[in-house]
Amino acid sequence: MALKLYGIAMSTCTTRAMTCLYEKEVEFELVPVDLYTAEHKQPPFLAKNPFGQVPVLEDDDLTLFESRAITRYVSQKYKETGVDLLRQENIKEAALVNLWIEVESQQYDPAISPIVYQIFVSPIQGQTPDQTVIEANAEKLGKVLDVYEARLSTTKYLAGDFYSLADLHHLPYTYYMMKTEWASLINSRPHVKAWWEDISSRAAFVKVAEGMTLN
Repeated sequence: MALKLYGIAMSTCTTRAMTCLYEKEVEFELVPVDLYTAEHKQPPFLAKNPFGQVPVLEDDDLTLFESRAITRYVSQKYKETGVDLLRQENIKEAALVNLWIEVESQQYDPAISPIVYQIFVSPIQGQTPDQTVIEANAEKLGKVLDVYEARLSTTKYLAGDFYSLADLHHLPYTYYMMKTEWASLINSRPHVKAWWEDISSRAAFVKVAEGMTLN
Protein backbone atom coordinates (compact mmCIF):
# COMPACT_ATOMS: atom_id res chain seq x y z
CA MET A 1 0.00 0.00 0.00
CA ALA A 2 1.48 3.33 -1.09
CA LEU A 3 2.17 6.01 1.45
CA LYS A 4 -0.23 8.95 1.52
CA LEU A 5 1.16 12.46 1.78
CA TYR A 6 -1.40 15.16 2.53
CA GLY A 7 -0.36 18.59 1.34
CA ILE A 8 0.06 20.81 -1.66
CA ALA A 9 2.92 21.05 -4.14
CA MET A 10 3.53 24.78 -3.60
CA SER A 11 4.01 24.26 0.15
CA THR A 12 7.66 24.39 1.21
CA CYS A 13 7.21 21.75 3.89
CA THR A 14 5.23 19.46 1.60
CA THR A 15 7.88 19.70 -1.10
CA ARG A 16 10.59 18.94 1.46
CA ALA A 17 8.86 15.62 2.16
CA MET A 18 8.15 14.97 -1.52
CA THR A 19 11.78 15.50 -2.50
CA CYS A 20 12.87 12.96 0.10
CA LEU A 21 10.31 10.42 -1.11
CA TYR A 22 11.56 10.79 -4.69
CA GLU A 23 15.21 10.51 -3.60
CA LYS A 24 14.35 7.29 -1.77
CA GLU A 25 12.38 6.00 -4.78
CA VAL A 26 9.29 5.42 -2.65
CA GLU A 27 5.83 5.27 -4.19
CA PHE A 28 3.34 7.65 -2.61
CA GLU A 29 0.04 9.33 -3.25
CA LEU A 30 -0.14 13.10 -2.88
CA VAL A 31 -3.53 13.91 -1.39
CA PRO A 32 -4.32 17.58 -2.08
CA VAL A 33 -5.32 19.79 0.84
CA ASP A 34 -7.04 23.03 -0.14
CA LEU A 35 -5.30 25.70 1.89
CA TYR A 36 -7.32 28.49 0.28
CA THR A 37 -10.54 27.16 1.80
CA ALA A 38 -8.74 26.34 5.08
CA GLU A 39 -9.32 22.62 4.69
CA HIS A 40 -6.27 22.14 6.93
CA LYS A 41 -8.12 23.85 9.78
CA GLN A 42 -11.19 21.61 9.60
CA PRO A 43 -11.86 18.68 11.98
CA PRO A 44 -11.04 15.86 9.51
CA PHE A 45 -7.55 17.25 8.89
CA LEU A 46 -7.03 18.36 12.49
CA ALA A 47 -7.56 14.72 13.46
CA LYS A 48 -4.37 13.99 11.50
CA ASN A 49 -2.41 17.06 12.64
CA PRO A 50 -3.85 19.03 15.55
CA PHE A 51 -1.68 22.01 14.58
CA GLY A 52 -3.48 22.30 11.25
CA GLN A 53 -0.41 22.35 9.03
CA VAL A 54 0.74 20.39 5.99
CA PRO A 55 2.18 17.92 5.28
CA VAL A 56 0.91 14.79 6.97
CA LEU A 57 2.22 11.34 6.10
CA GLU A 58 0.14 8.19 6.55
CA ASP A 59 1.85 4.80 6.45
CA ASP A 60 -0.78 2.20 7.32
CA ASP A 61 -1.56 2.85 11.00
CA LEU A 62 1.21 5.43 11.46
CA THR A 63 0.45 9.14 11.05
CA LEU A 64 3.28 11.67 11.06
CA PHE A 65 3.40 15.43 10.73
CA GLU A 66 6.32 17.90 10.70
CA SER A 67 8.25 17.61 7.44
CA ARG A 68 11.66 16.99 9.01
CA ALA A 69 10.27 14.12 11.07
CA ILE A 70 8.74 12.70 7.90
CA THR A 71 12.01 12.88 5.96
CA ARG A 72 13.92 11.15 8.75
CA TYR A 73 11.32 8.40 8.99
CA VAL A 74 11.31 7.80 5.24
CA SER A 75 15.12 7.82 5.12
CA GLN A 76 15.34 5.31 7.95
CA LYS A 77 12.58 2.97 6.79
CA TYR A 78 13.75 2.84 3.18
CA LYS A 79 17.49 2.85 3.85
CA GLU A 80 18.06 0.12 1.25
CA THR A 81 16.68 2.15 -1.66
CA GLY A 82 17.68 5.39 -3.32
CA VAL A 83 20.24 7.75 -1.86
CA ASP A 84 21.56 7.22 1.66
CA LEU A 85 20.39 10.49 3.15
CA LEU A 86 21.30 9.81 6.79
CA ARG A 87 24.63 7.95 6.44
CA GLN A 88 23.42 5.43 8.98
CA GLU A 89 26.34 3.06 8.50
CA ASN A 90 28.91 5.64 9.63
CA ILE A 91 28.30 7.14 13.07
CA LYS A 92 30.52 10.18 12.50
CA GLU A 93 29.01 11.00 9.12
CA ALA A 94 25.53 10.49 10.60
CA ALA A 95 26.41 12.88 13.42
CA LEU A 96 27.43 15.56 10.92
CA VAL A 97 24.21 15.05 8.96
CA ASN A 98 22.22 15.55 12.15
CA LEU A 99 24.31 18.59 13.07
CA TRP A 100 23.58 20.37 9.79
CA ILE A 101 19.93 19.31 9.89
CA GLU A 102 19.77 21.20 13.17
CA VAL A 103 21.59 24.19 11.67
CA GLU A 104 19.02 24.38 8.87
CA SER A 105 16.16 24.14 11.36
CA GLN A 106 17.52 26.51 13.99
CA GLN A 107 19.60 29.04 12.02
CA TYR A 108 18.74 29.00 8.30
CA ASP A 109 14.99 28.46 8.33
CA PRO A 110 14.16 31.18 10.91
CA ALA A 111 15.96 33.73 8.74
CA ILE A 112 14.81 32.72 5.26
CA SER A 113 11.19 31.77 5.93
CA PRO A 114 10.05 35.31 6.90
CA ILE A 115 11.56 36.65 3.67
CA VAL A 116 9.67 34.14 1.54
CA TYR A 117 6.50 34.65 3.56
CA GLN A 118 6.54 38.42 3.17
CA ILE A 119 7.29 38.36 -0.55
CA PHE A 120 5.02 35.52 -1.67
CA VAL A 121 2.39 34.79 0.97
CA SER A 122 1.49 38.25 2.25
CA PRO A 123 0.22 39.45 -1.18
CA ILE A 124 -1.96 36.34 -1.47
CA GLN A 125 -3.51 37.31 1.86
CA GLY A 126 -4.09 40.86 0.63
CA GLN A 127 -1.25 42.35 2.65
CA THR A 128 1.70 44.51 1.63
CA PRO A 129 5.10 42.88 2.21
CA ASP A 130 6.86 44.39 5.21
CA GLN A 131 10.24 45.54 3.92
CA THR A 132 11.55 46.04 7.45
CA VAL A 133 10.97 42.37 8.23
CA ILE A 134 12.51 41.31 4.91
CA GLU A 135 15.64 43.42 5.34
CA ALA A 136 16.18 42.42 8.98
CA ASN A 137 15.98 38.74 8.13
CA ALA A 138 18.12 39.15 5.02
CA GLU A 139 20.84 40.51 7.29
CA LYS A 140 20.46 37.51 9.59
CA LEU A 141 20.52 35.12 6.65
CA GLY A 142 23.67 36.73 5.28
CA LYS A 143 25.48 35.97 8.51
CA VAL A 144 24.33 32.36 8.40
CA LEU A 145 25.45 32.09 4.79
CA ASP A 146 28.89 33.38 5.74
CA VAL A 147 29.21 30.28 7.91
CA TYR A 148 27.98 28.14 5.02
CA GLU A 149 30.49 29.69 2.65
CA ALA A 150 33.33 28.81 5.00
CA ARG A 151 32.02 25.28 5.46
CA LEU A 152 31.44 24.67 1.76
CA SER A 153 34.95 25.82 0.94
CA THR A 154 36.17 22.61 2.60
CA THR A 155 33.42 20.11 1.70
CA LYS A 156 31.18 19.67 -1.34
CA TYR A 157 28.05 19.37 0.77
CA LEU A 158 27.20 20.52 4.27
CA ALA A 159 27.84 17.28 6.14
CA GLY A 160 30.75 16.17 3.96
CA ASP A 161 31.46 15.11 0.41
CA PHE A 162 28.07 13.42 0.13
CA TYR A 163 24.51 14.65 -0.41
CA SER A 164 22.23 14.18 2.58
CA LEU A 165 19.08 15.37 4.31
CA ALA A 166 21.17 18.26 5.61
CA ASP A 167 21.27 19.63 2.07
CA LEU A 168 17.82 18.50 0.98
CA HIS A 169 16.06 20.37 3.77
CA HIS A 170 17.28 23.70 2.36
CA LEU A 171 15.71 23.25 -1.06
CA PRO A 172 12.13 24.58 -0.86
CA TYR A 173 12.63 27.96 0.81
CA THR A 174 15.83 28.66 -1.11
CA TYR A 175 14.07 27.84 -4.38
CA TYR A 176 11.52 30.57 -3.77
CA MET A 177 14.06 33.09 -2.52
CA MET A 178 16.13 32.58 -5.66
CA LYS A 179 13.24 34.08 -7.62
CA THR A 180 13.68 37.39 -5.79
CA GLU A 181 16.28 40.14 -5.57
CA TRP A 182 17.60 38.40 -2.45
CA ALA A 183 19.05 35.66 -4.65
CA SER A 184 22.16 37.79 -4.39
CA LEU A 185 22.67 36.39 -0.89
CA ILE A 186 23.38 33.03 -2.53
CA ASN A 187 24.97 34.21 -5.77
CA SER A 188 27.50 36.49 -4.07
CA ARG A 189 29.04 33.56 -2.20
CA PRO A 190 30.77 31.31 -4.76
CA HIS A 191 30.85 28.10 -2.72
CA VAL A 192 27.24 28.51 -1.59
CA LYS A 193 26.22 29.27 -5.17
CA ALA A 194 27.94 26.13 -6.48
CA TRP A 195 26.31 24.07 -3.75
CA TRP A 196 22.88 25.49 -4.56
CA GLU A 197 23.25 24.88 -8.28
CA ASP A 198 24.27 21.29 -7.52
CA ILE A 199 21.48 20.36 -5.10
CA SER A 200 18.72 22.19 -6.98
CA SER A 201 19.56 20.36 -10.21
CA ARG A 202 19.02 16.90 -8.74
CA ALA A 203 16.29 14.97 -10.56
CA ALA A 204 14.15 14.49 -7.46
CA PHE A 205 13.91 18.21 -6.77
CA VAL A 206 13.54 19.20 -10.42
CA LYS A 207 10.46 16.95 -10.51
CA VAL A 208 9.03 18.53 -7.35
CA ALA A 209 9.81 22.08 -8.49
CA GLU A 210 7.49 21.66 -11.46
CA GLY A 211 4.58 22.06 -9.07
CA MET A 212 6.05 24.88 -7.01
CA THR A 213 4.03 27.71 -8.48
CA LEU A 214 2.19 30.34 -6.49
CA ASN A 215 0.00 31.42 -9.39
